[in-house]
Amino acid sequence: MEIDLSPKLVKKVYGGDGGSYHAWSPSELPMLREGNIGAAKLSLRKNGFALPRYSDSSKVAYVLQGSGVAGIVLPESEEKVVAIKKGDALALPFGVVTWWYNKEETELIVLFLGDTSKAHKAGEFTDFFLTGSNGIFTGFSAEFVGRAWDLEESDVKTLVGKQLGKGVVQLDGSITLPEPKPEHRIGMALNCEEAPLDVDIKGGGRVVVLNTKNLPLVGDVGLGADLVKLDGGAMCSPGFSCDSALQVTYIIRGSGRVQVVGVDGHRVLETTIKAGNLFIVPRFFVVSKIADPEGMEWFSIITTPNPIFTHLAGSSSVWKALSPSVLQAAFNVDSGVEQLFRSKRTSDAIFFPPPN
Repeated sequence: MEIDLSPKLVKKVYGGDGGSYHAWSPSELPMLREGNIGAAKLSLRKNGFALPRYSDSSKVAYVLQGSGVAGIVLPESEEKVVAIKKGDALALPFGVVTWWYNKEETELIVLFLGDTSKAHKAGEFTDFFLTGSNGIFTGFSAEFVGRAWDLEESDVKTLVGKQLGKGVVQLDGSITLPEPKPEHRIGMALNCEEAPLDVDIKGGGRVVVLNTKNLPLVGDVGLGADLVKLDGGAMCSPGFSCDSALQVTYIIRGSGRVQVVGVDGHRVLETTIKAGNLFIVPRFFVVSKIADPEGMEWFSIITTPNPIFTHLAGSSSVWKALSPSVLQAAFNVDSGVEQLFRSKRTSDAIFFPPPN
């Protein structure tokens, strides 16, 4: 049975005055379940506070909008308080406890993409909250909590029952949360908008790749990622992941067209993609995108920490590596057509500016 690859928008799961949490559902985007991928967004208004939680999945977080603070506690480690802003990527391995806070007027929006292969539900993140109306200690009896924390039953009821919010709350300003420390960013976050470019093609596009070299924690997460900015009318070369990785793409800005080709040369997706869309390219399927006049920007994860791609256009493509006689035989053409084909796209670019 063919799987629907159509891009989908996110839907709200819960929220309140402080903000909201949204997720893509595998029932609407089946490739999430097939690929064991989770995808969600957290939105925090001013003074919005995402209560401390841990997840059943490793993730990459990417700040789409705004600025704020993230509290991160790795297993058996001290809390790191990290200042975050638009363009920041953070790797969140299994077992990490996080909280998120926005004290600014601009809404803070964070995208989460991750691996659900060990999750309770394939294609979905499950968060376990330390506090709140659905916090894990609401499920224990006062006796168990009291003995664990060495507290009287009355104090247990106050601690466990006072926070009525669920997941995201709004603080009234009476509590001052920890200030971020610059040294805590080291090794925890990378700003993709300020990092050195891995690819820069004039009139074509730019890429920053997130891997174990510039953010070692992605090795623990088991995911790689990239931020791509495609100029207006430019094309991203047809290509595929040659190490059996899935590509999960979220469109940040702009719009364009995408085509995906799968087994036996069947075009399995041809559609327009726009800001807010999420879509997934199956293993070994070939994908190409062309931006609309305003350009297009996207953030992707790849289900390996150091992905390898094969491109099917440009001087570094597999076509240029094959012998001329092999191409003649494969295409069933004469040497003149083969030479014409080989003479085109002589640069090693993966982005092609629009035709003159």
